[in-house]
Amino acid sequence: MMKCSCLFLFAWIAGYSFSAAAEKPVKVYILSGQSNMVGIGQVDGGASRWGAEIDKPVLSVYEGAYDASLDYDAAKPIKTLPLESYGGVKPTEFPGGGVQIVRGTFAAKETGIYQFNPGYGDSEHNIMLMNGQEIYRKEVGKEPIHHSIKLTAGEKVPFKVTYLTANANGLGFYKRMDIPGTLTTLVKQEGKFPYLLDKNGNWASRDDVWYKGVVTATGNKWLSIGCGAGASQIGPELGFGFKIGDFHEEPVLLLKASQGNRSLAWDFLPPGSERSLAEVVDKSGNKTMKVIAGYKEKPDMWDADPAKGLATEPPAWLDKTGKPIDWYAGKQYDDCVNAAKDVLANFDANFPHWKGRGYEIAGFVWFQGHKDTGSEVTAKRYEHNLVNLIKALRKDFKASSAPFLVSTGCGNPGREGNDLTVAEAQLAVDGGKGKYPEFKGNVKSVDIRHIWPDPKNSPKDQSFHYHQNGGTYMEIGEAFGKAMIEMQSSK
Repeated sequence: MMKCSCLFLFAWIAGYSFSAAAEKPVKVYILSGQSNMVGIGQVDGGASRWGAEIDKPVLSVYEGAYDASLDYDAAKPIKTLPLESYGGVKPTEFPGGGVQIVRGTFAAKETGIYQFNPGYGDSEHNIMLMNGQEIYRKEVGKEPIHHSIKLTAGEKVPFKVTYLTANANGLGFYKRMDIPGTLTTLVKQEGKFPYLLDKNGNWASRDDVWYKGVVTATGNKWLSIGCGAGASQIGPELGFGFKIGDFHEEPVLLLKASQGNRSLAWDFLPPGSERSLAEVVDKSGNKTMKVIAGYKEKPDMWDADPAKGLATEPPAWLDKTGKPIDWYAGKQYDDCVNAAKDVLANFDANFPHWKGRGYEIAGFVWFQGHKDTGSEVTAKRYEHNLVNLIKALRKDFKASSAPFLVSTGCGNPGREGNDLTVAEAQLAVDGGKGKYPEFKGNVKSVDIRHIWPDPKNSPKDQSFHYHQNGGTYMEIGEAFGKAMIEMQSSK
């Protein structure tokens, strides 16, 4: 009897503990930086309007409403109309009055695997065949079904679009699905990052990790494709989110506050940063002592009076019309942090699925640096500013010991010159280095300079955005996740 009672008590306690664990606060990660944190990794080649690729399109109208049992190729149309324009931005208007079917040929500009989206709005309800193969179907009230097709450059392939409702027009879009370095090619053609696909072969969406972006990349949804700068772009949040989501039992919020083309020495300069002096050498080799702006000062630098030094007051900063310029050192920091704090201040309203649960700041990720490599002055000041940033963000979010991850890279190999200076600064703040004892065990630098894509196997030759290689952004995100988990596990 006593044994049974003990077992019951144990089960009751275990059940209570499990319930309490299930209601632990949501884990919040603050992600910030410049354009590579915003997210420039390409998911696919992007959609293009069809138009010039289509030859001799003819619209045929058949009597009555659409009937799937009828063979419209054998039926006689009540009206036939060669279309002067099928596609582009102003296609020839359809006459209506029955089942509308367009036939013609399509010639791809490049050899590759393609996906089509015929129609726009209500005209998306149609069935498209190409070379006799059904490549698109969207029935009323149902989701679209796509089937990719391989096309050869310049080869004219017959197509047919059968519209299922009276709302029909000549708009249409297509995208190439096998561009080297895009996430679609890497995942669906080469089998990489298999966890990004669900059991039906569609892009997976997590139901335990929510993405919210402020300032830029302003998505607001469960973590999935398209959380970066646009629907067809990703940042490191995708790989990071899948890793960190698997690690935590609690749900996770990724709160990204970032902006492209921003410097830590100027735009992101954290509160508490004071003026400094620096010798600036111009292109002709002339040396000038400058005052470098402190937080909320402007412009970014000005000539120092030899007699006053740091006490030299800045001149008026005006645009070409004489109007004061509305920017200052640290304005991007203020904009990003205040936007993120506003989201958290209204947590229940912004995330009703977690209402009443509360949150805790679980960590920070900083992915920036490219802008500061443009000047020897800002590169040499980077370590000092980065230490201040870590302290400022923790203070602003009331998370004094939350794990803080700093990454190297951000669009450059970081092997020489100012690139190397910034990379070394990013590595120097690692708590394991011993230079900053207060960062021991809670600040970690992750070196991603070895993660570098081949431009020939990437969507674009654009080094400062990792050639927009979707796989590279995934690898970087995974590296962030691994490093953050190492910190979390050692706490």
